[in-house]
Amino acid sequence: MTALVAVGAQWGDEGKGKVVDWLAPHAQLVVRYHGGNNAGHTLVVDGVKTVLHVVPAGVLNPSTVNLIGPGVVVNPDGLLKELEALKERGLLRDPSRVRLSGRAHVILPWHTTLDKAREEAAGELAIGTTGRGIGPAYEDKVTRRGIRVADLLDPEGLRDLLARIAKQKNFELVEYYKWEPIDVDALYEQAVEWGRQLGPYVDNTVHTLEEALSAGKSVLFEGAQGTFLDVDHGTYPYVTSSNCVAGAVCTGAGVGPTRIDRVLGITKAYTTRVGGGPFPTEETGDFGARLREAGAEFGATTGRPRRCGCLDIVMLRESATVNGLTALAMNKLDVLSGLGELRIATAYRVDGKLKNDFPMTLAELERAEPVYETLPGWGEDITGCRRYEDLPSAARSYVERVEALVGVPVEIISVGPGRDETIARIDPFRSV
Repeated sequence: MTALVAVGAQWGDEGKGKVVDWLAPHAQLVVRYHGGNNAGHTLVVDGVKTVLHVVPAGVLNPSTVNLIGPGVVVNPDGLLKELEALKERGLLRDPSRVRLSGRAHVILPWHTTLDKAREEAAGELAIGTTGRGIGPAYEDKVTRRGIRVADLLDPEGLRDLLARIAKQKNFELVEYYKWEPIDVDALYEQAVEWGRQLGPYVDNTVHTLEEALSAGKSVLFEGAQGTFLDVDHGTYPYVTSSNCVAGAVCTGAGVGPTRIDRVLGITKAYTTRVGGGPFPTEETGDFGARLREAGAEFGATTGRPRRCGCLDIVMLRESATVNGLTALAMNKLDVLSGLGELRIATAYRVDGKLKNDFPMTLAELERAEPVYETLPGWGEDITGCRRYEDLPSAARSYVERVEALVGVPVEIISVGPGRDETIARIDPFRSV
């Protein structure tokens, strides 16, 4: 039995979906533990693309049970559409393969509306949310006025809950933002229907998880977003509204820290970011454009073009610290083929002083100038490589330099978007 956490080591969009899909055959359970449908995991199997938002990326493996934990916020309409699309493709014949925690909080129309209204009102100060209502839903959770999945299964109590919360929500929408109010009666009818359709998937996922671990099964915990979008450890306020780091598994899935065996940090071979916020190694010229084009860097959820730049070792070292990384998976190494010499940032210079640690404040990070090390590039197409030894020597040197600077081994290397376009240097689920 091995309990492995797969966590984003950068600003999200690191290719966690592909890695989780590739690892899923080794695990009996795949567990999503935070975030909502602001995440997008793109999987390519036999040339067919699947984009998931809330359903864990183990769902394409027919022997895997997929849990949506209590730390996730769920848009019922979005989840039902996602499940239906999987069923239509014959990928989810058995509903017991997706289990939804009754304790997970629900994203309601006033959450998405408030999200959009607040961003619009912020103007140039907007932080670039996806507008999916994630922040307002977590806000209600923390202030103890949220509605959970289990509440959708109780029509009697649900009516009173919605009516009470609607007063405050509609007051804010109408009086402050001058938006239209939410029709509470229509919402109630819709919520009851959501509960009816989601009922077959609802479960006490904490008990399901504990039974699997006690039976010696392997479990893969799937992170959404990335370390530097974590509400506590990220580039605040340009962050998401949940904890994205590996430690959030304990609260978001409902498992004790002594159960975790390994933590796999997922990184691209370069760096990307969506939305606002400082980005020390961003390349706004030709090199950044070439990275974006070669890497197809557009958001799976929003379609927004991603900002691109050189690999940032300072970030990865910080990620290794806050997550307790035991290994790295490096995605999109193939994107760097043919780009000439490659730079990686090994430190920052802030106000003339050299810093090896990631800055604590946004102001410092905005003033940070990366200190680069240059490595030789390679021109060969590496998408056909399946063994580490098959990679060009310059590509291997790049990987090994990252290992040395971060202090964490790179165990998995992706050389293309397909499931099979993967090099495993060691089995991540090997016995502890």
